[in-house]
Amino acid sequence: MTPGVRRVEKPWGHEEVWAETERYVGKLLVIRAGHRLSLQHHERKDETLRVLHGEVRVWRGPHAHQLQELTLGPGAVLHVPPGTLHRFEALSDAELIEVSTPELDDVVRHADDYGRADPGPGPRP
Repeated sequence: MTPGVRRVEKPWGHEEVWAETERYVGKLLVIRAGHRLSLQHHERKDETLRVLHGEVRVWRGPHAHQLQELTLGPGAVLHVPPGTLHRFEALSDAELIEVSTPELDDVVRHADDYGRADPGPGPRP
């Protein structure tokens, strides 16, 4: 691992945080084929992702009953503004670059294949 790069193990693969300041964060997401991230949204975090390698299926929208499904390959770019429900699934081993605002702990999970969904009360977007 390159000095200054922090690796974070995830059940779906791992993240490599390669830039982290008070104003922005840069990460490499490595997602194993057949695995998917949580169905989630962020209250404050604003992120843009670019597929470097592989193919991913993405669901995104304002609410669970209004999700749009997209398939993205190398070079595709996706902006995920705060409040947008979203989920990524690797159709093949995939690598994505994520550039975001610095709120790394701002994750509200609605569904998760690994038992990490937030159980909070009330309706969800």
